[in-house]
Amino acid sequence: MIIQTPSPTLRTTRGRPLPLGISIAHDGLNFSLLCRHGTAVTLVIQPMDGDDQPIAEIALDSKLNRTGDHWHIQVMGLPANGFRYGWRVDGPTGVGHRYDRTQVLLDPAAPLMSDGAVWGAACELDRHRTSRRSVYFRGPRYDWEDDSPPLIPLEESLVYELHVRGFTCHPSSAVSKPGTFAGLVEKIPYLKELGVTAVELLPIHEFDECDCPFVNPKTGERNRNFWGYNTVSFAAVKAAFASSAQEHGQMREFREMVKAFHRAGIEVWLDVVFNHTGEGDDRGRTFSFRGLDNTIYYLLTQDGRYQNFTGCGNTMNCNHPLVRDLMMQCLRFWVGDMHVDGLRFDLASIFGRNQKGEVVHEPPVIEAISEDGVLRGTKLIAEPWDAVGLNHLGGFPFGDRWSEWNGRYRDDVRRFWRGDPKTISGLCTRLTGSSDLYQWNQRLPRHSVNYVTCHDGFTLWDLVSYNTKHNEANGESNRDGWDDNLSWNCGIEGETNDPQVVALRTRQAKNFFVTLLLSQGVPMITAGDEFLRTQQGNNNAWCQDNEVSWVDWSLAEKNKDFLRFVREMIQFRKRHPALRRNTFFRGEFARQAPTKALGSGDSGPLKRLPTKTPPVPPSLVGLADIYWHGTELGAPDFSDESREIAYVIDGRFTGREDAAPNGDNDIYVAINANDVATAFMIPPSPQGRRWKRVIDTVLISPNDIVPEANGKVVAEGSRYPVGPFSVVVMVTE
Repeated sequence: MIIQTPSPTLRTTRGRPLPLGISIAHDGLNFSLLCRHGTAVTLVIQPMDGDDQPIAEIALDSKLNRTGDHWHIQVMGLPANGFRYGWRVDGPTGVGHRYDRTQVLLDPAAPLMSDGAVWGAACELDRHRTSRRSVYFRGPRYDWEDDSPPLIPLEESLVYELHVRGFTCHPSSAVSKPGTFAGLVEKIPYLKELGVTAVELLPIHEFDECDCPFVNPKTGERNRNFWGYNTVSFAAVKAAFASSAQEHGQMREFREMVKAFHRAGIEVWLDVVFNHTGEGDDRGRTFSFRGLDNTIYYLLTQDGRYQNFTGCGNTMNCNHPLVRDLMMQCLRFWVGDMHVDGLRFDLASIFGRNQKGEVVHEPPVIEAISEDGVLRGTKLIAEPWDAVGLNHLGGFPFGDRWSEWNGRYRDDVRRFWRGDPKTISGLCTRLTGSSDLYQWNQRLPRHSVNYVTCHDGFTLWDLVSYNTKHNEANGESNRDGWDDNLSWNCGIEGETNDPQVVALRTRQAKNFFVTLLLSQGVPMITAGDEFLRTQQGNNNAWCQDNEVSWVDWSLAEKNKDFLRFVREMIQFRKRHPALRRNTFFRGEFARQAPTKALGSGDSGPLKRLPTKTPPVPPSLVGLADIYWHGTELGAPDFSDESREIAYVIDGRFTGREDAAPNGDNDIYVAINANDVATAFMIPPSPQGRRWKRVIDTVLISPNDIVPEANGKVVAEGSRYPVGPFSVVVMVTE
């Protein structure tokens, strides 16, 4: 064994090949690294204090310290308070290989990294290598106490997407530790009062916020990679998101955050990025993967160039068995060690490509995630497309385990409220759970994660305030971001004090929230939309680490009436199980499966319904769980130019496996996207009860949504004027 830098306190033995990364041995520490094509591997040990002078550089013997593709060594006598470490690897220089012995590489399995405690402080001039290292720090053992996952059923879920830094970084957040996991904990009472059941965190694994090459032309400042979709280490907690990172406390602080959310009955979901890494293309910085085994970790062309199915410079070779094993190890870490409840996979259709980039039918990596024992109780959510057109929406492989971000929902709802023709059937399909996407393969409404906005694109207020994107601050001459946002500025582009335009925008924003929260499936809202946050028309704010992206909490007071509306609308959804079905509507009940597609307004055959559909009591056979109307009873208008629709949900049918009809209220909904008021004939309640109007988005707060006990009685057979661009909701007593 060769210890190149003299260190009389260190002793070494052969070590063991598993587990990968660093692990405690009975009298030392075991290091294991996966590297198939490397010919020479050296372990570099450096002090914790940042001094680059190594404690030791230990060259591993290719016979003694290698088992298959695993290089391993056990070291005794290392500093008890911790240290930094990395790997030097040499190897062949043929096509596709990128070995460079002068670089010190990160350990892909390490949960801690150095030098990232202060956001933006690790920015470096060398764009091809990094001074960051993997870290071993043995702090006190974490006590999870009695923590356990809330295990909220998907159909009961309401997801809130947020960015850890952006959520509390603005001075108006009034938290003691802004931009951190601890700061997020301080906002749990707000989220609890809002009514969400899960927070979905944008990437919190280590990423490089300094890799953005663009300069803000307005300020001359270098932009930052704010969103973090450029993974450096799949299993390391982002140090800059922890107030305790200077003391290497990011893992503990993350766990404290998860435990606090669980105590509040709220789940924690992570947005994980395994489709590409932050190493980018040939011009990117090497952190680990390309220097360890470029031909294994990435999809390459025959001449060694990176295949770019992600739009980010490279594509992970996810279905290679070795890459798949690393992914599974990291996923088990987040769920098993960090108690995460859900995983949203960015550009998950990448997982459907083999090592040549070809689309395969049953991808091994998706099967592995779907069937893994540790992940079995974890919610899995796919962004079911990639950057070059592969789209699995409605048909994601092994789909009974996977929910999906429903981009069709977003687009159809936006088109309808913008006033596009040929949108009424699409709206009805989305309201009723997107049966066209999911029922054909025996899936359920809960497999659809419905959203109108997310981090990527306009905020809700910008959706009703801008016709075009305004991304000049990104430094790409407004070329980046989507050109067609399916948005409508209500008559004036951007900010305005015109009271009529502001009122219409506010009403449209309410309409989007009402539509979302009345829809079958899993609703997701984006942080700040509930009090009308704006990004000033920027629809691609990935690089805006400033007030464009930070949540301005003063808007919660400025727009308190709108925030109240959203809170009440969430509670309305929670009170009515008929809005949270786990089976699709069947229309007219009969003893056989229906012959009409009742969610879309179009007739046509359907596959037989899932056997989980609850039985219909004999007394209710022949009735319907949903009735469609227009301005006249029983006369819905599904024509191309239609802008209005109405329907009634019979509250006796909740579509739930765990209960027979349980006496929910009947619900009547009238939707008018015309620019003039339209009078709707009010149908009878299926249960023969009186209607009370509880929601009317054309009314001014607090009359726009009222307690059900205080709702205005509306007579059956009367005509109710539904205002322009508005929604009316009635429930029975």
